[in-house]
Amino acid sequence: MKNIFFSMLLLLILASCGNGSNQSIESLIAEGNLEKVKIKKDELTEKQRALNKEIKLLDSTLKAGNTESKLALVTTLKVVEQPFNHFLELQGNVMTKQNVLIYPEMNGTLYKVYVKEGESVKKGQLLATIDDGGMSSQLTQLKTQEALAKTTYERQKRLWEQKIGSEIQFLQAQTNYEAIQSSVAQAESQLAKSNIRAPFTGIIDDIIQEQGTVVSPVNGMAVFRIINLSNMYIAVDVPENHINGVTVGKEVKVYFPVLRDTIISEVRQTSNFIDPTNRSFQVEIAVPNKERNIKPNLTARVKINDYSNNQAILIPQSVISENAEGEQYLYLINKGESSRTTVKKQTITTGQTQGDMVEILTGINIGDEVIKEGARNVKENQEVKII
Repeated sequence: MKNIFFSMLLLLILASCGNGSNQSIESLIAEGNLEKVKIKKDELTEKQRALNKEIKLLDSTLKAGNTESKLALVTTLKVVEQPFNHFLELQGNVMTKQNVLIYPEMNGTLYKVYVKEGESVKKGQLLATIDDGGMSSQLTQLKTQEALAKTTYERQKRLWEQKIGSEIQFLQAQTNYEAIQSSVAQAESQLAKSNIRAPFTGIIDDIIQEQGTVVSPVNGMAVFRIINLSNMYIAVDVPENHINGVTVGKEVKVYFPVLRDTIISEVRQTSNFIDPTNRSFQVEIAVPNKERNIKPNLTARVKINDYSNNQAILIPQSVISENAEGEQYLYLINKGESSRTTVKKQTITTGQTQGDMVEILTGINIGDEVIKEGARNVKENQEVKII
């Protein structure tokens, strides 16, 4: 191809030197003037040398251009330090330790219910009363007897202090008074069982027995369900190999799929017992519930921060390869003293992985250029072009 180009170029030069026609050279030859022919030949030879030099320069330029176009094209990222937080992803259920059924403490008819479902109540608040079957009347009689026994005892005591009367009369009055006091206290205790009170501050979630129903503590007949939604937590089973990373105070991201809501919380308690059936320990995560829209047994997805490094080197997982021996490696840009940009294969050790990013423990340094796009198509010492 180059020879054809050269021949055509030479013909054009010869034609231009002959004033646009081959007749000029032929006429020159026909004249037979060898001196003119020699001069013409030297002139053409000199032009030929100049053209050859220019053609050689063009060829080298084309060759260099072709070489550049054949280089592998890559993109790079510069290694920098950055904070890295690894999160352990698990699933748990919302629970509360104050979710109880309230049972009656005595037999009788449910005389009066003072609350409604969904009503907020305070600890000790009266929720309902049970017909006491005349126990309040008996208590009134006992208190009357107690008052009389007290008066008798006090008089006998004054007399005894004045050395009037016998000691046995004083002791009998004292014993009688104390016995009636005990009977009154017992009756009051029994009568108090006719009142059903809130064991803690919460919400009446369910009124199980209607007013007028005969209730009894024997057959397990619950009257109310009361729940405290302000002291809730998520129970999560964490594999035992994370026991050093998951500790009290660690940050937790909680997502409720049903509510489509995310909150930030922390680990408030870790169990000291490893369950032998699944080799895990339980963790409690506090759940703030100001809106009261989080309910017991609600499913939650949690991300527990089990590892942090404020000076980590992070690399996309897509640039890391692994050989037959299980060694992980990647490719770095090697810029030597020459203008050539080549590839260097570097073995690495990795740490934690979060999403698409991998923590690099050894093998690369701050400031290194890692081949990103094109990493799968290069090899050691290959010349590349960075785009």
